Amino acid sequence: MAHSLSRRSALAGAAAALLVARRALAQQVTTITMAGLPEDSATPVLYAIDSGAFKRAGLDVTLTGQRSGSAVASGVAGGAYQIGKISMYPLIEAHAKGIPFVILAGGGMSTPQNPLAGLMARPDSPIKTPADLQGKTVGVGSLTDMFSLTMRAWMDRHGADYTTLKMVEIPISALGEAIATGRVDAGAANEPILSGALATGKVHLVSHMDDAIAPRFLSTAWCAMKPWADANRAVCERFAKTVRDASVYANAHSAQTVDLIAKFTGIDAEVVRHMHRTEAATSLDAALIQPVVDQIAHFKEIPTRFDAKELIWA
Repeated sequence: MAHSLSRRSALAGAAAALLVARRALAQQVTTITMAGLPEDSATPVLYAIDSGAFKRAGLDVTLTGQRSGSAVASGVAGGAYQIGKISMYPLIEAHAKGIPFVILAGGGMSTPQNPLAGLMARPDSPIKTPADLQGKTVGVGSLTDMFSLTMRAWMDRHGADYTTLKMVEIPISALGEAIATGRVDAGAANEPILSGALATGKVHLVSHMDDAIAPRFLSTAWCAMKPWADANRAVCERFAKTVRDASVYANAHSAQTVDLIAKFTGIDAEVVRHMHRTEAATSLDAALIQPVVDQIAHFKEIPTRFDAKELIWA
């Protein structure tokens, strides 16, 4: 009898301990509200949400689509989001102004195999070369996004006068129609918006322009305000590791992530299935950010170049 009572007591104690542990784990779950441009570099985070990887790391993550990297940056700076997928351009400009953004994890890479930005125009457009853009009205998601930067860099590298460009801010999801109806002469977008617009037949691809900056560079990153990151170090470390692991998976499983990015962007899954998929960064290397810093400094959008290592949270 004593042995039976002792065994029952031990089991009850173990069950109670397990319940306490589960409650403690539930109490440790941290909610993170995030935003990003609805494009392919969001795929690792979408996968980490869908697969439960964030939940297993004690993170309850939501991701909202935004119209531009600049809008995301404003939301993170204003406290609407704890973390955002921000284009390098507004991130670098903010750093130069003393706004304490830091990079927690890499986002989308531009590579020779998978360039990010594509310049579109109507099929009957005379725009074929960088010089043909001189004096034209072009659509960009933001005046300070990577599309506007790569377009100017492309023109500059080929001796065209980029200062004659007239840029108009248009949500990239509406860019294809804006070009087709003549609201703008041309515009730049990335995947899957680019392939979605091309699939309509109303626009065609003039050129990829990314290599005017560098053969390989980091175009977007998952960022937070430094005071928040410093105050939530363990959370940010778990977030960064989960995104890195999800990026490795996403790079190797394009077919398995088609539906995730199709749903997030509203682009048909068949279009996503056949487009160039964005390479997700699996590490943070300042050398992949420095060319963007240098290009922005070249255009005098920041007072002087700085070491890209300053952007990486440590």
